[in-house]
Amino acid sequence: MTRVIGIDPGLRNLGWGVIDVSGSRLTHVANGVCQSAGTELAKRLLSLHIQLTQVFECWSPDAAAVEQTFVNKDGAGTLKLGQARGIAMLVPAQAGLSVGEYAPNRVKKTVVGVGHADKAQVLHMVRLQLPGAEIAGPDAADALAIAICHAHHARSPALEAAVRQVRA
Repeated sequence: MTRVIGIDPGLRNLGWGVIDVSGSRLTHVANGVCQSAGTELAKRLLSLHIQLTQVFECWSPDAAAVEQTFVNKDGAGTLKLGQARGIAMLVPAQAGLSVGEYAPNRVKKTVVGVGHADKAQVLHMVRLQLPGAEIAGPDAADALAIAICHAHHARSPALEAAVRQVRA
């Protein structure tokens, strides 16, 4: 069994979701949102770092995945989001984990089947794939979707190697 954490970076709300993966079976473990505190950027980033580190200490994931940042028209906003994403990449690295990175469309296509799904569709499909999970909000749902995406795609290289071995 592998414990996977998905992280949806955000400067105000950084979503996280933890699942256990055993073969093709996915089980919800926990989810939540780290909310930044303060008005100064450095203090907000520190707040996110402290909270996400506590999540790692509590749930001890074996693998991590983070959503890639898309560039929008607001350059300053994109840069700030990139800094929050840096925290989302740093904490798993400090825990000794490599980090899978997935484009938002890939996450949606994996979980919903459509690359341009809206948040309500993602939430619905996460609930279907993780029955009984109480989801802390849209940012936590997105983080769980990222974890699900990683669970599906991280298995792919091993599966491909097994198929090649059988064919040989």
